[in-house]
Amino acid sequence: MKRKFAWLLSLGLVLSMFLAACSGGGDDTSDKPADEGSDQAAEGGEQVLNLINGDTIPSMDPSLATDEYGFQFLGATMEGLYRLDENAQPVEGIAVDHKVSEDGLTWTFELREDAKWENGDPVTANDFVYAWQRAVNPDTGSEYGPYMMGGVIKNATAVNEGKAELDELGVKAEDDYTLVVELEHPTPYFHSLTTFGTFLPLNQKFVEEQGDKFATSTETLLSNGPFKLDNWTSTSNEWDLVKNDTYWDADTVKVEKLHHQVVKDPKTAVALYEEGTVDRAGLSSDLVDQYSTHEDYAVTPETSVFYLKLNQTRNEALANVNIRKAISLAFDKQALVDEILNNGSIVANGLVPKDFVTIPGTEDDFRDVSGDLAAYNAEEAKKFWEKGLEELGTDSVELEFLGGDTETSKVMNEYLANQLQTNLPGLKVTLKQVPFEQRLDLDTNMDYDMQFAGWGPDYLDPYTFLSLWITDGGNNKMGYSNAKYDELLNEAATTLAQDNEARYQNFLEAEKILFEDAAIAPVYQSAMAQLVSPKIQGVYVNPFGATYEYKWASVGSAE
Repeated sequence: MKRKFAWLLSLGLVLSMFLAACSGGGDDTSDKPADEGSDQAAEGGEQVLNLINGDTIPSMDPSLATDEYGFQFLGATMEGLYRLDENAQPVEGIAVDHKVSEDGLTWTFELREDAKWENGDPVTANDFVYAWQRAVNPDTGSEYGPYMMGGVIKNATAVNEGKAELDELGVKAEDDYTLVVELEHPTPYFHSLTTFGTFLPLNQKFVEEQGDKFATSTETLLSNGPFKLDNWTSTSNEWDLVKNDTYWDADTVKVEKLHHQVVKDPKTAVALYEEGTVDRAGLSSDLVDQYSTHEDYAVTPETSVFYLKLNQTRNEALANVNIRKAISLAFDKQALVDEILNNGSIVANGLVPKDFVTIPGTEDDFRDVSGDLAAYNAEEAKKFWEKGLEELGTDSVELEFLGGDTETSKVMNEYLANQLQTNLPGLKVTLKQVPFEQRLDLDTNMDYDMQFAGWGPDYLDPYTFLSLWITDGGNNKMGYSNAKYDELLNEAATTLAQDNEARYQNFLEAEKILFEDAAIAPVYQSAMAQLVSPKIQGVYVNPFGATYEYKWASVGSAE
């Protein structure tokens, strides 16, 4: 799933950034308060936000959600063991505390006794047991369940493959308010995983009563989080989040209503912002120059990284490490982020993003310590190119470049192809620009030479990025293999799982190997440019999961 869905979200960032779609990276035709007018709302103390969504919500079923919109509204209406605070750290949710066994394999969660579903039922440990079993039950057809829990929760993969019974999954209710979770291996990032939408609880009786209608409308949903979804069906173009008065921490929630409407065109979104109808509007690249001096202009850095995948199995030239090294150094990324993206995105010279994680025991950012591993250098690129051509016994190479078919994607694809052909004499690049779903199929079948791709993290750990390139991994799909790289990642996930400092040294070494092999060619780390009303306060942007956290939000004065 990670490949098909999280990657879809990640790539959606670059596509939607210019189509006003996904909030994960450009669905940011986002939000603002009060139908009666923002000033009037603030002066009257009305805690209402008017927001924009890039499309309808495909699913509100925690077991079936795979997209940014689903996870956004699940995060607002439901609560798991923990939720992310303003620093993206897990804070109390349904769990008030937890203990971890000495071997790191058993996590025991103490649940609060004052948490209730909106129908008045208590939220209990069994609600987690039922939900997690449902997520890996092959009959459910979940994509994220097997991906997020496989190799993490004991027997999750075996249960999903029909090799173990549901009650063998490593999650048990010791009593109503004690949840015991057994892991397959020690998992240092499991704490952050518990904030993710796939790990949310479900009220078994309610879900089973709704049957196939569960999570298809307001009437077939049951909230235990800060807000409730109102006036919604799976085809709605407008809906509301309203404060959930039965939420255990309802006193903290200030916003009474967040009205959403679907708007796909960024120019329409900006027009709505200008007239005071919405409180935040995402800017496509062509609008940034026009609004970059606007007093409400804001850039929000993100943790998604985009790169060229270099398939070593389909084209003989890309099996040559010097050819790959040449490609990785041969295009001017600064010009790309400044002139094509124009939205605050930054150059990427590695895989693990900047401002994502720090080295344990220090305050040093992983990216700063690992350094620039593939910086633009046309002269060095040409040297590697000439050496590679000599090794191949040729003076020319033809490569197919697989990319997206949106207008902005085409501009980026053409720019990259032109840079490569200009700086690498003898290279001919043929563009193949297709819809995203077709690109996924071509990736799955490894039917491409070079491909523009990207990744957004699923949890706060370098493993979410570096595990992409393990030999024969489900996300690799480019024939890359390095035994030492595999060994370092395997150690980080097993024998070093409880030694975080050693794990990170493995990650640093593995990332260097990845770029010594020039497995991929990093391009940029994304950001989103927006117009944001100063009346919106206390809204956090998460590095994974729900893009926006509104639990602590409020509507204040613009002054």
